[in-house]
Amino acid sequence: MNKKLLILAGPTAVGKTAISVELAKSLDGEIISSDSMQIYRLMDIGSAKVTEEEMDGIQHYLIDVVDPTEEFSVSEFHDKAKESIDYISSKGKLPIVAGGTGLYINSLIFNYSFGETNKNEEYRDYLNSLAEEKGKEYIHSLLKDIDPISFEKLYPNDLKRVVRALEVHKVTGKTIHELNAERDIYDIPYEVHYYVLTMDRDKLYERINKRVDIMLQQGLIDEVKRLKDMNLTKDMQSMKGIGYKEILMYLDGEISYDEAVYLIKKGSRNYAKRQLTWFRKDPRVKWIDKDNFANDKEVAQFIISDFRNNL
Repeated sequence: MNKKLLILAGPTAVGKTAISVELAKSLDGEIISSDSMQIYRLMDIGSAKVTEEEMDGIQHYLIDVVDPTEEFSVSEFHDKAKESIDYISSKGKLPIVAGGTGLYINSLIFNYSFGETNKNEEYRDYLNSLAEEKGKEYIHSLLKDIDPISFEKLYPNDLKRVVRALEVHKVTGKTIHELNAERDIYDIPYEVHYYVLTMDRDKLYERINKRVDIMLQQGLIDEVKRLKDMNLTKDMQSMKGIGYKEILMYLDGEISYDEAVYLIKKGSRNYAKRQLTWFRKDPRVKWIDKDNFANDKEVAQFIISDFRNNL
């Protein structure tokens, strides 16, 4: 029998944290974060990382799992999240995946291949040697013609996945995306109950702007200064996050403080728009309009009722 999996997603600043904790309390669950920034240690303010107080005694997973100097791939998230799901389920509790990184969520609820099939280690070694000789950007550029989707999605610094995409094409003559398309994408070991929070666009944008102001009041600039003092640079995966890259540009004298704040708010609003577009692609999603409820507790009670009625 497939494991039950409740997913609570939604755009940035829509209010997922409080509702996910309420769900976990009522449904005897534990929470797995699917946020691509909260995985990093020392990056608390800019990632709006859930606090101990907000957790309210509920066990959370995949928060503070890597240092900001390290890279973290979707396949690594998939493997660690799967381990967490198995562990939570083994205790008789409900795994609740909560967050807004659609790529992370999809790695769990679609039958994508993260395995090491279609290997050619000699070609892989050749590409890695070529990267040392000509640079990661050169290797990344090789994807442009043979796998434009991976070229757009992957950063040059994500050398492991870039090399993997080239290796798969070399062995199979197909892209990773083409191979995935040939699989039964819904053949997964989970019974998925997928809820996405939404609200009036203007209200959401107002919440986003206010959240950025609060982050700055809480010390976002000092947080980025500490990371900069640790020799973190704009080329690193962790520092490409919204809020971090703009403040880093400000600290480096590339833009003014006001420009940095403007860009963070604009970037966050645009990200929310992309998130909503992403979630609309999945027919399993049940949309929850927060404007139809008086408060978060009512939202949680509605999801709890729907979840139980569909078991």
